[in-house]
Amino acid sequence: MPQSKSCKKRLKITARQNRTNRSVRSAIRTKIKTIRSAEEKEVIAAEVPLLFSMLDKAARRRQAGFTKNRAGNYKSKIQKILNAKLAA
Repeated sequence: MPQSKSCKKRLKITARQNRTNRSVRSAIRTKIKTIRSAEEKEVIAAEVPLLFSMLDKAARRRQAGFTKNRAGNYKSKIQKILNAKLAA
């Protein structure tokens, strides 16, 4: 157990950040699964902007390990899925 006051505070902060990061990561993964499993173009078209917004916010806030490059990579992969499903 932590002895000093600053160590106790650090534990609280880390736990709060951990909860936030899990929440953000889970929400992003859920959106990706929704897009990948969707059959209708309208559902995909509605979900993609929401996912891109979530990725940009996570990258801007540096949450869940997302950087600008990582968010860009995710957006690129989703765009490929979108183009394939819309073309079909």
